[in-house]
Amino acid sequence: SDHQLHKKGSMRKCMVSYSISFNFSIVLNNTPSLLGRAPNVSFVRIGTCHMSSSGTSLHAPKLPEHMIVNFPALSPTMKTGTLQRWNVSIGDEVSTGDSLADVETDKATMSFDSTEDGVIAKLLVNDGAVGIEIGQPVLVLVEDKADVAAFENFEAPSQQPTTPQQPKQRETSKEDELKPDEVSTISASPSTSTTQQPLTDEPQPTLPSERIFASPLARKLAERASVALDSMAGSGPHGRITKADVEAALAAGVSGAKSQSSTTAVTGTAYTDIPLSNVRKVIASRLSESKQTIPHYYLTVDICVDRVLDLRKQLNLQGEGEYKLSVNDFVVKASALASKQVKEVNSSWMDTVIRQHENVDVSIAVSTPSGLITPIVFDADLKGLREISTDIKNLAAKARENALKPEEFQGGTFTISNLGMFGIDRFTAIINPPQSCILAVGQVQERVVVDNSADAGFSASNFLSVTLSCDHRVVDGAVGSKWLGVFRQYLEDPVKMLL
Repeated sequence: SDHQLHKKGSMRKCMVSYSISFNFSIVLNNTPSLLGRAPNVSFVRIGTCHMSSSGTSLHAPKLPEHMIVNFPALSPTMKTGTLQRWNVSIGDEVSTGDSLADVETDKATMSFDSTEDGVIAKLLVNDGAVGIEIGQPVLVLVEDKADVAAFENFEAPSQQPTTPQQPKQRETSKEDELKPDEVSTISASPSTSTTQQPLTDEPQPTLPSERIFASPLARKLAERASVALDSMAGSGPHGRITKADVEAALAAGVSGAKSQSSTTAVTGTAYTDIPLSNVRKVIASRLSESKQTIPHYYLTVDICVDRVLDLRKQLNLQGEGEYKLSVNDFVVKASALASKQVKEVNSSWMDTVIRQHENVDVSIAVSTPSGLITPIVFDADLKGLREISTDIKNLAAKARENALKPEEFQGGTFTISNLGMFGIDRFTAIINPPQSCILAVGQVQERVVVDNSADAGFSASNFLSVTLSCDHRVVDGAVGSKWLGVFRQYLEDPVKMLL
């Protein structure tokens, strides 16, 4: 600063002139520019501000005009995502609709497409970045490729975290510091004054209700030997347990190891921590919410499917390899027709109303390496068995390749989960909210049944066990039983499904 002292008459006047320069950034969300206007995009102008005693002035920007592209929400329930890999590099020219990156959402892996034309000037996150929040800057676009070099060291404007301010701790002088083997932690309420107790050479036992004071080495030795620290007396200051106390207890054969919780890994055992994918997190959250908030009840019936198997064999022979129907295709068709007939099951709980759907969109549970997903066979009641079979095969293949589009798995009015191919006889499934029902399907089993028309008085038949999980807020027991009755009729006489 320049200080000038002026004298006029008998009065002195001190005038101080100063200048401060600093870099700043102004972010104007969705501001129109030469690059256009798009969601998840911020237009940023970087420059230098000069402040003086007489005012402020804005100098010419240091960086060319550019556009910061923010991380998008690719599904309605998405809060964070993982950028699996970039499909572009710095200097690449992109157009509207080009794939910028592959993003793992809470549902599936999807393409993050560009909404603008431009040149990639900077990638602000790396491949494999996890926990990226919606709206976080991820890349920079410019108009002219010659401007790319100016963004080599560019960093996105940082957002100040809203964490509570930590209380300032008192600096500890060297005289206050204790040696490692003399440190013990003592808790006291703010209103309680503490006085230093005289040290004695006599061991002071630790009360069970109090905190156990022990040196770090003593704790480690006790943990390795599975010996409870509260089973021994400490000989250190304030009854602190030392290494010598633990060794003495071990020599004396003191037991009292604390029982390990079933959820706690036993010391020395090998294990692997598997990071949670976004899909797995959503599955855990939604199913936990479903089981805790939805009053489930379950209805189970065994259905003779001899006629289904005969019709399936006949239709597959007629197809001559063009298609191959499965028992599950008949189950989907019968479920759709039953839901159309018993509309209460084809409903959703919407907190303030029960929404009864006119269309029947059947969600099919598909297991993928990243978790469970439920692609949808839309208007299943209006489709034939062949079309249903083709849809299921195509959707399952896309699900395992993480190639499903949001509209292919979001929604649905009824869900089917089939574990018959894994040798499961019967099970109960968890409802997928806001749907009100889910059908759990087991494997086909051959059983001996009474048959008075047979010479032996019995015969073998094939049975399928299914369990309907119902939301009691929407579907009463009588309604669920009615739906199962209609479903059973279609499977025991499958020709009706062809009419």
